[in-house]
Amino acid sequence: MDKELIIRSSSEEVDFALLKDGKLIELQKDEDGNNFSVGDVFIAKIRKAVPGLNAAFVNVGYEKDAFLHYHDLGPKLPSLLKFTKRVSTGKLKDFSLKNFPFEKDIDKNGKIADVLKSNQSLLVQIVKEPISTKGPRISSELSIAGRYIVLVPFSSRISISQKIEDREEKDRLKRLVKSITPQGFGIIVRTVAQGKKVAELDKDLQNLLSRWTAMCKKLHRAHHPTKVLGEMNKASSILRDIFNDTFTGITVDDETLYYQIKDYVQEIAPEKESIVKLYQSKNPIFEKFGIERQIKTSFGKTVSMAKGAYLVIEHTEALHVIDVNSGNRSNKANNQEDTALEVNLIAATEMARQLRLRDMGGIIVVDFIDMTNAANRQKLFNHLRDEMKDDRAKHKILPPSKFGLIQITRQRVRPEMEIKTREENPDAIINGSEIEAPIGLVQKITQDLERLLKKDYKKMTLNTHPFIAAFLTKGIPSVRSKWFLEHKKWVKILPRDAYTYLEYHFFDKDGNQIK
Repeated sequence: MDKELIIRSSSEEVDFALLKDGKLIELQKDEDGNNFSVGDVFIAKIRKAVPGLNAAFVNVGYEKDAFLHYHDLGPKLPSLLKFTKRVSTGKLKDFSLKNFPFEKDIDKNGKIADVLKSNQSLLVQIVKEPISTKGPRISSELSIAGRYIVLVPFSSRISISQKIEDREEKDRLKRLVKSITPQGFGIIVRTVAQGKKVAELDKDLQNLLSRWTAMCKKLHRAHHPTKVLGEMNKASSILRDIFNDTFTGITVDDETLYYQIKDYVQEIAPEKESIVKLYQSKNPIFEKFGIERQIKTSFGKTVSMAKGAYLVIEHTEALHVIDVNSGNRSNKANNQEDTALEVNLIAATEMARQLRLRDMGGIIVVDFIDMTNAANRQKLFNHLRDEMKDDRAKHKILPPSKFGLIQITRQRVRPEMEIKTREENPDAIINGSEIEAPIGLVQKITQDLERLLKKDYKKMTLNTHPFIAAFLTKGIPSVRSKWFLEHKKWVKILPRDAYTYLEYHFFDKDGNQIK
């Protein structure tokens, strides 16, 4: 399994595309105007407490107040409030927490009005970016993420990632981290810390402590609200979270960003520094790696899959609904149950990719093709869990119901990735009508061609709109040439002026239309 990170930079944003064996599995954007990223820490003021919601609204500088629920306060809230007040007024200049006296923990079932008041200063961290009409979701239980560990101020707990299953390795890491953890801080050990030596963990810890100190220095007489700790740049944060030995390439088209990434990779994995490449061709980087085509064909309402099957993805405010369709395979099946299982397994793989690609969150309901065999339903459930194992967002999958539905909850911390895949119809008399992007139509034609070639048609002619005919025949190599190289059969293409933009038909050697 090879992973590549392709980074496209422009004056206003940076796009990050993660490829797994050449297939796009994750797409993220870093926009200059986004001042409320997950992990950012603000010094802010309580606007008002709402006892009915057991929550408070906090002014962090966004047009809508941030939402702070009682359960997101953290047990050490009194200690945090006391520390923030003393540092802000200049009375405390030692930020190490070694000699800082902790206050009594708050009641985990208490009331918001008992612990917070209007106009009170508080350090808060973004845990969910503004989505739709809602402001950011915040927490006052702070954490600072590093490569191998996460630093948690006002805590004494040491936790090990649940994805580390080896008991001896867990004990070893806990022992090492305990020996270097400063008083007043807790540590969460990340999965990538497996096999690492104490020196590497301590280097990461010292870096996080430096960031904590730099943040505290900004508190003295700071305006409210002010961002006092920002997440590292998007490129570094993505590499921090997902970089591992399976990466075979990181390609970036901006020289400044290239050197930043090269320095960061050299710091976290010196042996992998050589995989960072600067892209200097005149062709756009996303075109070169086939990403633009994958974006156009992956973000529509209908998503094509192998063997003629397809997904239909619908969105509502509260949930996402995904319908699995077998397409043209249903008529050819000798055994309906086997066909249903085959299509469902293909759909589960594609669906897991779509959740990451679009960053879909909340409740997702998937209507798989009905299967009567309980063993097949269990096989589908296990396959879906395996496919979603690499998903960094917290998620939970329920077993198939008797109606064939699988329900998934997936953490949503930022707005869903939406990309326009439809374009203005050049055939339309009235402006405003839209059609599928040409690249999506070409993919459909290619899939139909492959199915017809399996039926052993000796000669075929494709009639299509002149625009599409030109797209298929022009260039070196052309799309038609690629068909010939792959299938060893030449397809005659005739432009038809009478056809609409999306219309195309195949004809056999006798001039009969192939249905």
